[in-house]
Amino acid sequence: MCGRYATTRSAGDLSALFESYDETGGEVGPDWNVAPTDPVPLVRLAPEGHRLLSVGRWGLLPHWARTAAGAARMINARAETVATSRAYAPSFARRRCLVPADGWYEWVREPGGRRQPYFMTPRDGSVLSFAGIWSVWAAGDAELLTFSVLTTPAVGELAEVHDRMPLLLPRERWADWLGPAEDPAALLAPPPGEWLAGLEIRPVAPAVGDVRNDGPELTARVPLAREEAAADMTLF
Repeated sequence: MCGRYATTRSAGDLSALFESYDETGGEVGPDWNVAPTDPVPLVRLAPEGHRLLSVGRWGLLPHWARTAAGAARMINARAETVATSRAYAPSFARRRCLVPADGWYEWVREPGGRRQPYFMTPRDGSVLSFAGIWSVWAAGDAELLTFSVLTTPAVGELAEVHDRMPLLLPRERWADWLGPAEDPAALLAPPPGEWLAGLEIRPVAPAVGDVRNDGPELTARVPLAREEAAADMTLF
């Protein structure tokens, strides 16, 4: 999975969608170009058992990390090794979260070397939930909530874009993911093919490649170069 996604819903909308208490303090804002180490919303369980909408920084820092320098390399955890990795296993066992998203970006190298970005998003405009794990890292006198997104081998048409994809959780799996890990293998199962068929693989403009760009235009469909060339040929 590439290191970019979009999450644009308000804290109020996310709290309602995920039936969670909002502890973000107004820190949630729309972001069409989330990049590693950005602060974004996530949903986790409170010790009392209810859901919390929190803000975490993308790039998990284990409690034993000496500095935050490695966070950008910790944005994704592989589903195949998350249960055994020294950095990720404690969080997978006890601190799983849901990461709300509108969709995510990947790049495909076209003939001639051009890299075409795509945005994977539900056709019906519904919210996506990435499977995530979280940890708290001590930063001096403060504590920093950090997280990683789990990835799994891509399936179906998504494999034509990238060999990995985020582990996507349909709504009926949210409670199991947040709850006790009674069957870790079942937690890591990819979503069914019929559910994935509801995703659109949308070509978008290359502006998303610059983290300084942000706005709804980044997720707008654009014609592929080969489609434009075909259209030009029909004019003659």
